[in-house]
Amino acid sequence: MARAAIKNRHPVWGGPIRHGIDDCTGVTALEFALLAPVFMMLFFVLLETGIIFISQAMLQNAVNDAALLIRTGQVQNLGMSQSQFRDAVCQHATGLIVCDDLLIDVQAFQDFSNAQYQPPLATDGTLNPDLSNFRPGNPGEVVLVRALYSWQVVTPLLTPFLANMADGKHLLVATTAFRNETF
Repeated sequence: MARAAIKNRHPVWGGPIRHGIDDCTGVTALEFALLAPVFMMLFFVLLETGIIFISQAMLQNAVNDAALLIRTGQVQNLGMSQSQFRDAVCQHATGLIVCDDLLIDVQAFQDFSNAQYQPPLATDGTLNPDLSNFRPGNPGEVVLVRALYSWQVVTPLLTPFLANMADGKHLLVATTAFRNETF
């Protein structure tokens, strides 16, 4: 008897196993169950990274716009305080940035060769507490304006990759440097 004929008559080969091998129902659900977590993780990675980049760009634009108030002498002539200047930055950074957590550091120097910043993070990975300077400078002085924001990373699996601070947050920094105009 031929081997194929024996297979077809054998109870194991001709029974439910043979029908199970040929049955394709449920394959889509199985493939989805295997691939869905990978695609969802990729989606959240792209979403979180995109939101961080948009927030960084928005913060940089807000600092550039508010720094014009210092450059043209409006801050000095109006006697604006650091919190008022922070509010001016916040008016341009609406949406994703919580203004209560925004730290502003403004320093003035005689020329660009003397202009330098302290590191934004202390040795323990927290924000440096000495960053609350607000000296918008006089006409002709070089001014460095820096805004620092601690962004909370939402996706837990991304925290080791995106967090650059001790408490699992990502530090957004926006900086601009210019020479004050005569006012």
